[in-house]
Amino acid sequence: LPISEDKIIRTDFGRDVSLDLSAPTKEYAALMYPLTQVFDWDRWQDGFDQHWRGNEHEGVRDTFRAFKRQVLENFKSYRVPVISLDRATSKEAVCVVFEKVNTGGKALDAFELVTAMYAAEGHELRKDWYGNDEHKGRHRRFVDTMRPADSQAGIIANVSNTDFLQAISLFYTRDRRRDAERAGKSGKELPAVIGNRQALLNLPLSAYKQYEKQVEHGFVQAAKFLHMQHIYRIFDLPYQSQIVPLAAILADIGEAWEHEANRAKLVRWYWNGVFGELYGSAVESRIARDFMEVPRWLQGGLEPSTVTEVIFRADRLKTMRMRLSAAYKGVNALLMKEGAQDFRSGQKFDHTVFFGENVDIHHIFPQDWCKKQGIKPAIYDSIINKTPLSFRTNRIIGGVAPSEYLTKLEKGDKQTPAIERNRLDEYLRTHLIDPTILRSDDFETFMRDRQRQLLELIEKATGKAAYTGDVSEDGVDVGGDADMVEAEMVITS
Repeated sequence: LPISEDKIIRTDFGRDVSLDLSAPTKEYAALMYPLTQVFDWDRWQDGFDQHWRGNEHEGVRDTFRAFKRQVLENFKSYRVPVISLDRATSKEAVCVVFEKVNTGGKALDAFELVTAMYAAEGHELRKDWYGNDEHKGRHRRFVDTMRPADSQAGIIANVSNTDFLQAISLFYTRDRRRDAERAGKSGKELPAVIGNRQALLNLPLSAYKQYEKQVEHGFVQAAKFLHMQHIYRIFDLPYQSQIVPLAAILADIGEAWEHEANRAKLVRWYWNGVFGELYGSAVESRIARDFMEVPRWLQGGLEPSTVTEVIFRADRLKTMRMRLSAAYKGVNALLMKEGAQDFRSGQKFDHTVFFGENVDIHHIFPQDWCKKQGIKPAIYDSIINKTPLSFRTNRIIGGVAPSEYLTKLEKGDKQTPAIERNRLDEYLRTHLIDPTILRSDDFETFMRDRQRQLLELIEKATGKAAYTGDVSEDGVDVGGDADMVEAEMVITS
């Protein structure tokens, strides 16, 4: 029975006392045994027997003796299982034991296991990450990085503690590989550069301390990089997993990423990862490869495999219909990055306008209009028929034909000033929309023309020509994130 610290249970908002156990005599009378006395019952039993003395209370005393045999003695005789490990036991073996004895509870992740290992050396890893009353932890600092005033979290708020350890592991394993190369080893003798679970369990505290500040700075720089690509919300982030190699690369090259030539290459690498849909699965080996290959590329080396391996199908645009697609989010960000202006206000979607005007992805040919024309959702929901617009502009568009809502924007109303036709046409062109085609309400011609323009935009971002792939006749995707499964590999060169 749980009770308050004063051992009194009250009802009616504290006015009535239903049970008072504030003194041992009251415990005896109520036959309520305090759990704190399970290993020291003799003194409590003496008081209990004295309270219930006399032959007429022999039955009550027998009840306590039965309670002691059946309940209390189980505590005293309980055997606690112990597994003894000497100092020679490897960390891997310790972790295996740790996990095996924890099978009845929540599965332990790598961070918890590393926390336990570092604790043996006197370091509080959880404090580093979660902080305390006097210290803002790394997680809180990531949440606050590039966080808008009216938002609860910034773009890197979902970076996990294992993501952070993974980035550090990339540096540590690269150090080991370089040491092996200097020692004259080659080929299979060289240790792999990797950031998988096993690598985290092998990450020594000394390596963590050596790289933690540098890697944290890399993640902060990654947030700035993403904002430069007009990716402001976690909701619009193409791949959470791609932040890890991005942060590790930026941490490695330092201020060099601020130079225009290097930044242009980083931008190209990033969008190839997005439109190649390469960070959807089996990402550990790709993260390691990019960490090794991208900095070498910046120094004049070969293009990284994330750039050379990418194939973007032209018809893929038709099948991008949901936010789950990284490429879908990528098109939206590229449009804003290239200077798309709101149909109504003419404002470009920088950080302030994006949040202040509640910008999101909206249909160009409205859903209601498309349904009335008998156009299938699989077609009109494509990213080809969508673009970033403010909430107020989308309300004005409503569900009417483009020619009708464009006329409404030109005439204006009490809340929205009139817009000159030529100026409105310029706004449309910034979204890669041909004004003449849109004003004619010609959906099929519009879709073909805008697909062409969007492909040119993607080709510009990736530096590669699109590939003419195949899509089933009903518009159902025959590829994409779920199908771009990369074979698991380890860096060997």
